[in-house]
Amino acid sequence: MRLFVAIDLSDEAREAVAAEQTRIADALGPKASMKWVKPAAAHLTLVFIGSVDAARAASLVEAIAVDVDLEPFDMVLEGAGAFPPRGAPKVLWIGTTAGAAELIALRRRLSSRISGLGVALEARPFHPHLTIGRWRESRPSDRDRALASARPGALAQVRVEHATLYESRLSPSGPAYIALTRANLTLTTGD
Repeated sequence: MRLFVAIDLSDEAREAVAAEQTRIADALGPKASMKWVKPAAAHLTLVFIGSVDAARAASLVEAIAVDVDLEPFDMVLEGAGAFPPRGAPKVLWIGTTAGAAELIALRRRLSSRISGLGVALEARPFHPHLTIGRWRESRPSDRDRALASARPGALAQVRVEHATLYESRLSPSGPAYIALTRANLTLTTGD
């Protein structure tokens, strides 16, 4: 099973992402070799786990299902970027402004649970972002055109009250994501 933990988007955020994809696609033109993420499947990945066997998956479901002692927060999707930062771009993304520190803290907590079960995770730094498209082929100038056409300012705000553990099933029509469990954020501040 291929697993990952992600933040789900609201319907309003998905609509805003779809509009942004359309704006950038129009600027790139019909010859751009971009594969767009379907807005209905868009999510912000917190922890990519990868392939695990069924027994390990069951342990991960148990570990992730425990509430997280963090306060729910708002995440703002804002600002476009591309990976890698130089040369021909491969991934087009929308960043986060408000909520980025909270996303990092939530990722740290969930990563600790996952690695505590003996699952090795990526060691590279985490930069919260929402992938909206991937280039099949590109030139460095494609990055400039895509980023210049991105909408300035906040794209959407999402209330984060939980993180979801997903199984990713690949098929010729694209990936299907099956929610296995979620970790609710439960800390509340007193009045």
